[in-house]
Amino acid sequence: MRFATRCLLVAGLLVAMIRPLAAEEFDVVVYGGTSAGVIAAVQAKRLRKSVVLVSPDVHLGGLSSGGLGFTDSGDKSVIGGLAREFYHRIWQHYQTEQAWRWQERAKFGNVGQGTPAMDSKDRTMWTFEPHVAEQVFEDLVRENAIDVRRDQWLERARGVITDGGRIASITTHTGNGTERGQESVFTGKMFIDATYEGDLMASAGVSYHVGREATNQYGEKWNGNQVGALHHDHHFGILKHGIDPYVVPGDPKSRLLPRISADPPGEFGAGDHRVQAYCFRMCLTNVAENRVPFPRPNNYDPNEYALLARIYETPWRGLSFHSAPVPNNKTDSNNYGPFGTDNIGYNYDYPDASYKRRREIIAEHVDFQQGLMYFLANDERVPAEVRAKINEWGLAKDEFVDNEYWPHQLYIRETRRMVGAFVMTENELLKRRQTPQSIGMGSYTIDSHNVRRYVTEDGFVQNEGDIGVSTEGPYQIAYGSLIPNRDECKNLLVPVCLSSSHLAYGSIRMEPVFMILGQSAATAAVQALESGVAVQDVEYEHMRKQLIQDGQVLTAASEVD
Repeated sequence: MRFATRCLLVAGLLVAMIRPLAAEEFDVVVYGGTSAGVIAAVQAKRLRKSVVLVSPDVHLGGLSSGGLGFTDSGDKSVIGGLAREFYHRIWQHYQTEQAWRWQERAKFGNVGQGTPAMDSKDRTMWTFEPHVAEQVFEDLVRENAIDVRRDQWLERARGVITDGGRIASITTHTGNGTERGQESVFTGKMFIDATYEGDLMASAGVSYHVGREATNQYGEKWNGNQVGALHHDHHFGILKHGIDPYVVPGDPKSRLLPRISADPPGEFGAGDHRVQAYCFRMCLTNVAENRVPFPRPNNYDPNEYALLARIYETPWRGLSFHSAPVPNNKTDSNNYGPFGTDNIGYNYDYPDASYKRRREIIAEHVDFQQGLMYFLANDERVPAEVRAKINEWGLAKDEFVDNEYWPHQLYIRETRRMVGAFVMTENELLKRRQTPQSIGMGSYTIDSHNVRRYVTEDGFVQNEGDIGVSTEGPYQIAYGSLIPNRDECKNLLVPVCLSSSHLAYGSIRMEPVFMILGQSAATAAVQALESGVAVQDVEYEHMRKQLIQDGQVLTAASEVD
């Protein structure tokens, strides 16, 4: 090959390398493969718009397919639309004999959170195995011909292009959030951020908050620092005696035991940067043929659980997790007790962290929780009767099979929260104030987990931040909580990291509500697109009629007009 020809080829390759990527165009771009993301994409497609579901995760469904199979549902009568269709499809699955491999259907404890887990009257089921939920989400995207792009991670620093107050396109890359692989560009008329982290929202320059607001910011009682407020049983007050926090009991100079903060208690009601704790919702089983022993993580350090060992020096014989039954002799296992699966205080920087730092935080959570289970099952400081109970259980061999039977989704209870056109607060949830322009309802208890473990003024260990306050019935969620302020973005809706105080988010953050809000966000996106207006200018009455027509419940007694 002649030199001149080689030069032309090299030049052509260089031009190809720097040429802008060909953008793919859609009416609606949904970023995030959570339950809200899947439902939003399905709704947009059913309303006859072109849509792409761009998912960082390979597995669809977020926590709904990631271990949270004992649905935090509250009043099930206000769960409508595509969310109810999801739970109807779960019911359909468990009507078949083939679905009951490890348990006789008649022996399944048909108990949910105060109501039947399997409701034959309305043909819904509210408890399920993780792989069944994931299959339902896959069926929904397949049947509705949703274009799904997996392992697509937003280029957060430079990948969101805006023009005239609107998002024009987003750029993503493959590679599990590690080294940047192949890039893709998606242009859209409307965008929906359905991630747990709110990365698209933040990268678009929309205002948001991380941490707890002070009680006086929105006139709330239960927000901010809650030193002394002991709700539920996830605190040291359930023990008969206080627990000394120091390596050498009574000697502050001997340093604190691991996983206790040295920060002072602080002022009650003050705002701070702290985020409620994360954990994994484990799927366990006691069926020997389907049970995998709890693994010993590579970074296992039994000293990390010295505080738990000290708790077991008291008469307390509880476990560090609570297990709710799901079909086939499996569980949805969640945090319980003063030292449980919640990894308190190790997630404060997660919301704004880089992908690399988030991977580190997730890995630390895996090590902590797997180490906790191994400790409970094997360490001689754990009472023999407790170890015996633990070793009746193990990881389910037929769940999360591509991740060594461990959930693929960390329970990210809270990260960023948009500060948008309307902020949902305790006052709306408790009906002290009316909620404008309802686009769905919630009803679950205001439930926020602990944010720290500290030393009290009298020298004992205590947890802080766990709040459980009844909403005294269903409440409405405002359309304004899904949209940014007009001067920040005109074509973005945010159904997961919506505009809410920390306290109100403690109830709104439930998976059925995310599905409800995903459907409503997609409906608003389509109507804004068809009317040629900003999301802030969607005609509410027109949107309301469409939502009710599609089965959404907007008041305690909705009727189709």
